[in-house]
Amino acid sequence: EAALDGEPLELSRKEFDLLRTLMEDAGSVITREALIERVWDMNWFGSTKTLDVHVSGLRKKLGDDSSNPRYLHTVRGVGFRFASAAESEAP
Repeated sequence: EAALDGEPLELSRKEFDLLRTLMEDAGSVITREALIERVWDMNWFGSTKTLDVHVSGLRKKLGDDSSNPRYLHTVRGVGFRFASAAESEAP
């Protein structure tokens, strides 16, 4: 289960797996390749756009603004990073 501010999040299986993977290494950048390998399969031959679509869906469900994210940060040319606990606390 995943929740935000005490409210359950309705996530697909892949969204949940992606969120869990990012949160396990919160504060650290995870490469696109590593995310695809860990969430989908090391033999995945589909488009990496699949990852982008799932990240976009997660951002919407988390209420994150991609231009000023609170939780899910893009590291251009590398991958993604979930904010550390200190970073994601409300101001």
